Amino acid sequence: MDPITLGLLGLAILVALIVMRVPIAYAMILVGAGGTAIINGPAILLSQLKTLAYGQFSIYDLSVVPMFVLMGALATKTGLSRDMFRAANAWFGWMRGGTAMASIAACAGFGAVCGSSLATASTMGKVALPELERYNYSPALATGSVAAGGVLGILIPPSVILVIYAVIVEANIVTMFMAALVPGLIAVALFLLTIAIYVRLVPSAGPAQGVSDKAEFWAATRGVLPVLGIFGVVIGGIYAGFYNPTPAAAIGVFAVFVYGLFRGLMSREALRSSILETAGTTGMIYLILLGAELLKIFMSRAGVPQAAADMAVNSGLPPMMVMAILLIALIVLGCLMDSMSMILLVLPFFWPVLVEINGGLYQMADGSGFGLSTDELKVWFGILALVVVELGLITPPVGMNVFVISALAKNVPMGTTFRGVFPFFLSELVRVALLLGFPALTLWLPRVLGG
Repeated sequence: MDPITLGLLGLAILVALIVMRVPIAYAMILVGAGGTAIINGPAILLSQLKTLAYGQFSIYDLSVVPMFVLMGALATKTGLSRDMFRAANAWFGWMRGGTAMASIAACAGFGAVCGSSLATASTMGKVALPELERYNYSPALATGSVAAGGVLGILIPPSVILVIYAVIVEANIVTMFMAALVPGLIAVALFLLTIAIYVRLVPSAGPAQGVSDKAEFWAATRGVLPVLGIFGVVIGGIYAGFYNPTPAAAIGVFAVFVYGLFRGLMSREALRSSILETAGTTGMIYLILLGAELLKIFMSRAGVPQAAADMAVNSGLPPMMVMAILLIALIVLGCLMDSMSMILLVLPFFWPVLVEINGGLYQMADGSGFGLSTDELKVWFGILALVVVELGLITPPVGMNVFVISALAKNVPMGTTFRGVFPFFLSELVRVALLLGFPALTLWLPRVLGG
């Protein structure tokens, strides 16, 4: 059997294992190790395994992952989500649909100190859903807005998946964080616009709750200052060049911990459960990384990524069409697997294709390439891929955010929640089109701040 055929067979086996609900990390390890052993022999595989895990996990940039995960875990215990929602509700609640808008704004704020979509959806759901029910919001808008707002946690810095992507493609983490800010703000604006249009078409879906009195408004606003302070110290310090992401994440963990002590919410049990949650999540991420590396080695030796790149170049399709096809493939995959696994699974195949069709630096005169350097292509595609991955969190049949919200809103059928997120899905498609058509929306801030 020639290597290409073996690689394609390995992909078919990988898909079969995923369909059989084998955890993605184990599926990639089995296929990657088995394929490498067939191509190069068991002795070479064992020789690689001797140092592969250490070489993969000892990368300094990866040390930021457990720090950001721990910061998010601590943030869920310290009342930050409640403060964010209370402030956002004071700002938006007087409008029709304002409490749903407050959920979106609070999710964005909490995502800025959490970095996880599922944690954002779960934590904000516990705070926002009772309030949305109390003000007689329609079940579809209530659950849909919180599920959709949760996806903001994956893009607004700090983001664990952005860190993983940057490590895999050897991009600068700080540059990725800079590039994510504007697309994240666009998402917030489009979600708020979506709610405004929704309640204009269906006024009974989101009634206004009335204007907060001055004392309540300013008390709520003061409550959000710690969140802004933590975000400013962590992300602002990174943007300003005061420190790299790893020390910034450590500072963030310390700041959230001190805030929890100040609020009297950081008990020994809360700290213990946060550390255990961090250990479990980080272990899962690292195991998936190991599986992805084994799969990448196998596929590279089988020649599958290069064959895919040659096929794309010889197809005669315009580069933007190729990019659109890859993004559509990501949307489909997002309906079947979680975001982290999807990014790690497709990168070894998609990235060589994009590099090949980019045709070198700044080539556009002959119609080839994207007119971007390889470094800028890394940033642009990374943000596009992450935005598309977000769609998988609110699309059936997986839709992890929808499952999380359904577990919290037991009286709302899951189908109702999926209907509720559909308008936000459409707004996400608009954002993808904007970022695809105007790369400067992604690259402007890194170009300005990065000099």
